[in-house]
Amino acid sequence: MLYHENKAKQKGFKVIIGVDEAGRGPLAGPVVAAAVCLKSRKFHNKICDSKKISHHQREKAFLEILQNAYVGIGIMSEAVVDSMNILNATYCAMAMAIRQLVEKLPSSKKSQRDFEKRICILVDGNSFKTDLPYAYKTIIRGDNLSMSIACASIVAKVSRDRILSIYDRIFPGYGFSVHKGYPTKDHRMVIRKRGPSPIHRKTFKLIP
Repeated sequence: MLYHENKAKQKGFKVIIGVDEAGRGPLAGPVVAAAVCLKSRKFHNKICDSKKISHHQREKAFLEILQNAYVGIGIMSEAVVDSMNILNATYCAMAMAIRQLVEKLPSSKKSQRDFEKRICILVDGNSFKTDLPYAYKTIIRGDNLSMSIACASIVAKVSRDRILSIYDRIFPGYGFSVHKGYPTKDHRMVIRKRGPSPIHRKTFKLIP
């Protein structure tokens, strides 16, 4: 899980940031990205692809990650998703998360010569676009292969799930706290009965 981090350090990078997203597939709610730069590589909780651990395990890991890493979170609303498409909204959320994390880094790091050239971004997936001045590498199934990306996967998933649980109280009856906006059978059924809520993505096919 630290192979890619170690390779980046061998190439001279001093700040390794893992990036992942949650919410590309749902019919409702935002897409959320997280960026994580590890302060420590030792964790008591299981760190892996967020989809492979339980809600309880994710919550415990999330709290430990916040203690052991610098973290940034980027959120693009369903309106942004509709206006620029889900892929571009995901890129924007990732860039926002990275910027937020870099702002949190100690001034001792940011004041170093050629600081921007010392940063390497590890991105889950096979594509990424950004205007940020940092080197990056895309890694397919990165949340299974990189600890930094796995941590970002957990942070993004927990953050988005919490947002959808809040929306469940604002827009009751849609079951957002259960399916988190994903296109389950029950979710599509309630859309048929009630119509879309204000947080449904208008450019997505809500009912097949």
